[in-house]
Amino acid sequence: MPESTQPDGTTAPRLLDVLRETLRVRDYSLRTEQQYVNWVRRFLRFHHHRHPREMGAAEVSGFLTHLAVDGQVSASTQNQALSALLFLYREVLQLSLPWLDEVVRAKPSKHLPVVLTRQEVAALLAQADGLYALQLRLLYGTGMRLMECMRLRVKDVDFGRGEILVRDGKGAKDRVTMLPQSLAAPLQAHLQRRHTIHQADLQAGMADVYLPDALARKYPNAGQEWGWQYVFVTTGYVRDPRSGAQRRHHQDEKLLQRAMKRAVAAAGIAKPATPHTLRHSFATHLLESGYDIRTVQELLGHADVSTTMIYTHVLNKGGRGVSSPLDTL
Repeated sequence: MPESTQPDGTTAPRLLDVLRETLRVRDYSLRTEQQYVNWVRRFLRFHHHRHPREMGAAEVSGFLTHLAVDGQVSASTQNQALSALLFLYREVLQLSLPWLDEVVRAKPSKHLPVVLTRQEVAALLAQADGLYALQLRLLYGTGMRLMECMRLRVKDVDFGRGEILVRDGKGAKDRVTMLPQSLAAPLQAHLQRRHTIHQADLQAGMADVYLPDALARKYPNAGQEWGWQYVFVTTGYVRDPRSGAQRRHHQDEKLLQRAMKRAVAAAGIAKPATPHTLRHSFATHLLESGYDIRTVQELLGHADVSTTMIYTHVLNKGGRGVSSPLDTL
């Protein structure tokens, strides 16, 4: 949507720029910012760039219907688009309209998670090598989400206590998970190599790293400290899309996703396994080993135990733990 001229002769900012600024003021993640801006852009394009103030429930519902019918998107994707539009109207345009609460959200389908057996996990990990092998083992051994692994900082790995502190996980919550003993030595070796890279960055004046929650203003030198560095980083310097600064960022998650896909194929596994499948397998295998579901809930960082309960449905005990009558003949 182009800029417009206000009565005093000044130029009004573009709507998408205001949307970005509002998201940043409210400390939304870069990923959420990109998704919300994309959905609002698509909404405006669908309605031929009419201003949102000129539209209402019919236009929002029409766009969501278009996504479901023509785009055949999932319910979660449709609801994400709706969340972006609600943010636009409530937070950016600051409109409190009755129809905002009347727009119906799509009902998500309930699917059981894909879970690998212990044998399949072993076969999968045997096909990975190098850094990707370490990362896949870390996902399975800790139950971390993919982006939690990518954003892991040096200071949050505690070898003495055998713990990993997962900061700012889903729902902006911190939690503690275990550091597998079998990964302590490989991870320490990786951090030694990572420290060498950090020393070279310091000498080149390129050791600064992104800090959350305005910490860069409070502690100007913290971004160059070893403890704040990402454990897994890019091979070179990349441009920060918000500040424009050139620095080393955390590794692109797509690299690990592709490595996982190659390992799944090489292991001959027919299941549609992704890095997140290792988190599902972590939880299921802990429950199979007899660990309390509340313990598993805390390790996964679930707000409600009902979310964790889904793993009781995929335990390796047949349908709901009931033996088939065929096996008693």
